[in-house]
Amino acid sequence: MVWIFGEFSRDKGARPLRLNPFHPVVSELLTKGRELADKLGEELGIVILGYGIDLTDFCLMVSDFGIDKIYLVDDIRLSDFNVEPYTSVITKIVLKYKPNIFIAGATSLSRTLFPRIAARLRTGLTTDCTALGVENGLLVQTRPAFGGNITATIICPYMKPQMATVRYKALKSPKSKIQSPKSKIQIIRESFTKIELNSRTQVIKFIEDVTQKINLDTADIIVAGGMGLHSRENFKILEELALIVGGAVASSRPPVDNGWISYSHQVGQTGKTVRPRVYIACGISGAMQHLAGMSSSEQIIVINNNPNAPIFKIADIGICGDLFEIVPKLIERWKWK
Repeated sequence: MVWIFGEFSRDKGARPLRLNPFHPVVSELLTKGRELADKLGEELGIVILGYGIDLTDFCLMVSDFGIDKIYLVDDIRLSDFNVEPYTSVITKIVLKYKPNIFIAGATSLSRTLFPRIAARLRTGLTTDCTALGVENGLLVQTRPAFGGNITATIICPYMKPQMATVRYKALKSPKSKIQSPKSKIQIIRESFTKIELNSRTQVIKFIEDVTQKINLDTADIIVAGGMGLHSRENFKILEELALIVGGAVASSRPPVDNGWISYSHQVGQTGKTVRPRVYIACGISGAMQHLAGMSSSEQIIVINNNPNAPIFKIADIGICGDLFEIVPKLIERWKWK
């Protein structure tokens, strides 16, 4: 059995959960999961934890990807993500049904959850994968290593399940969905006691990040800044450019470390992996760690005053010059488009 973790996007508290509240990475994982399951001759399942879930809508959505089974835990105590009960519940379900492969998106939630599950199960976990395959009946997991300078291929031949998290947009989205070979999805409901769902922590309030007007994960155009901006205040020029072109603002790691912009904007090996139609890099030198998160963008435009900056090597359009002169000219030009 190949399992996918069905992570939700943060909903606004509406109940029941309807239509497609999944994180966008889940669709990519379902497509890849169906491919892996077919190669192994196994079934494909999805694990869903939450409260007030409308399974009619869920079944309609996941059936397009060839899902065989839904493993559902619907409990009011799972309304908000809390790592302790989520870890306990998923660990017990895995021990009961013994999947061969278990995959999740490399999101903030799964980066918190999946290492704990793997530790409980005493199995391996490959994080931030950029590719998955099957060879000799084993899951072949590919990820950047040593700061993105090499690509490592990893297998876990001795312990089960074989666990991995996959970066969003690292897997190419399908041109069309896979049609399910089955007419009916089997729904397996699991319930747990109050003790099993107990937690030493409590979610009091969810504070939404309002600094991103457009989500980096789904943005078609991204305007990113690096240390060449020199200060927090200078990110305003990128915000103005992003507003005009209908894009999102991103950053390399150093400005985040300096407190100029929040971590949710970070692109790179320790941040988000993005694949926009256009990526405009302003004042970014192009460390391998940053390139690992954006090099698959369809069109890369680089603005940098250092002609030897490594990022020029992957640029489709390179502009060598002062970003504080060039970006305002772009704003003026595109403002009237």
